[in-house]
Amino acid sequence: MNDPLHGKNVLVVGGSSGIGAATATAFARRGAHLTIASRDPARFDVDAIPGAQVRTAALDITDTADVDAFCARAGRFDHVVISAAKTATGPVRALPLADAQAAMDSKFWGAYRIARAIDIAPGGSLTFVSGFLSGRPSASSVLQGAINAALEALARGLALELAPVRVNTVSPGLIATPLWDKLAPDARDAMYAGAAQRLPARRVGQPEDVANAILYLAATPYATGSTVLIDGGGAIA
Repeated sequence: MNDPLHGKNVLVVGGSSGIGAATATAFARRGAHLTIASRDPARFDVDAIPGAQVRTAALDITDTADVDAFCARAGRFDHVVISAAKTATGPVRALPLADAQAAMDSKFWGAYRIARAIDIAPGGSLTFVSGFLSGRPSASSVLQGAINAALEALARGLALELAPVRVNTVSPGLIATPLWDKLAPDARDAMYAGAAQRLPARRVGQPEDVANAILYLAATPYATGSTVLIDGGGAIA
C-alpha cells in the first residue's frame, strides 16, 4: 500500500524544536521532502534522520516582507504545518499591552501571513497548532485562549476560502516540550505528575502525540475545517 505522504513536499514552520521538530521528523520518516523554516533552523538535528531529504531556511513569521519573500522563492508545497509562536503569559491587567500584541502578532498574524502567501497544491493541506485554552480558558492565560480561539476560527474560514486546499487545526493539551524547561526541574516534574493523575490518559502528552495527529490530517483527504483535540482527555476531566 502506497504511503500518501511519501515524496510529498512538506513545509514545517517552527520545526526546529518541540512539536514542530517532532512533526518534521515524522514527515521525514514517511519519506516526505521536507523544508523546515524557523528563526533558528540549525537547531533541528538533520543527521538524526539518515537518508531524509531535508532543507532548512531562516524565517521570521512576524516580518511580513520576510514571509512574502520566503513564500515567493520556496515554491509549491503539498502540506504546510505552522507551529511557530512566541507568546507571553500573565493576567490581562498585569501583562504589558505591547507583550500581548507581540503574542498575537506571532501566533495569529504569523499564521495569517503564511496562509495568505504560501503556494499549496490543490488537495493539499494547511495545519495550524492552537491549544486547549481556546475552549477551556484559564484566568491566568486569557490571552493564550483568545489567540488559540482566533486561530481555530481562521482555519475554519480558510477551509472554505482556500478549498480544495484543506485547512485544519490541532489543539494540544499539556505537552512535555522544551517550553517547560523554564521551570525548576522539581516544579516541572510535580506539574507533570499532577496532570497525569487528573487526565484520563494518565500521562502527559509528548510532541510525537501531536505530530501523529498532524500527519493524520495531512494524509486524510476528507478532513478539512476540523479542530482535533490532543489533550489526554483534559476537555472532559
